[in-house]
Amino acid sequence: MLATQTTGAPGATPILIAHGLFGSARNWGAIAKRLSEDREVTAVDMRNHGASPRDPDHSYPALAGDLAGVIDGRADVIGHSMGGKAAMALALLHPEKVRRLVVADIAPAAYGHTQMPLIEAMQGVDLAAVETRRDADRQLAEGVEDRGVRAFLLQSLDVKGRAWRLNLDALADQMPLILGWPEIAGSFDGPTLFLTGGESDYVQPEHRAAIRDHFPAARFAKLPNAGHWLHADAPEAFADTVRAFLDR
Repeated sequence: MLATQTTGAPGATPILIAHGLFGSARNWGAIAKRLSEDREVTAVDMRNHGASPRDPDHSYPALAGDLAGVIDGRADVIGHSMGGKAAMALALLHPEKVRRLVVADIAPAAYGHTQMPLIEAMQGVDLAAVETRRDADRQLAEGVEDRGVRAFLLQSLDVKGRAWRLNLDALADQMPLILGWPEIAGSFDGPTLFLTGGESDYVQPEHRAAIRDHFPAARFAKLPNAGHWLHADAPEAFADTVRAFLDR
């Protein structure tokens, strides 16, 4: 069973949040709080992340099965990036579990970039020499120039335990599957929102056909001043847009 963080109280349809690669439930605390005024909101640590179980299989059908196991009945599901692909797979493979779906800045498509340099940078940190988060940041800076990216990655470092809260070996091994998209037949006919960042290039016009094939009721919205991490770049606009869609 996945590790979870739950806020709010039971009321309307509960919300489930699935984070992206290298993320955690904790990353979504502010959004969960904004959405929990009249709902119970549960954010998960995906497998191989945070406090959730480690597993060599990081395929999207496996991740979808994990999410299905957390949902009691039906939920409105929000997924970002890797979590968005897992949420799409959940809706396609376990449609009885999903009422409404929000896919944040990702498409049902294979991507050509890789996150291996970030994994290699984390693996290159000499954890035995780490006394403080600043120590780790100095080491990580040798392979990761962007301070914001380093800060994000370091949220998954257990400084006292001198360990990453990520199964880096499994994520590296499964990177082709993480970047890809499995062949899943059928469609999810429920209401679906594809919410993108205006400054992100993850969802392109050429992805629309695949989106429509799998999600014929898809709607599209864009947050103009946000990038790929749109929930962090524009949290208020993200929460307001999602709430308006889920409350319909």
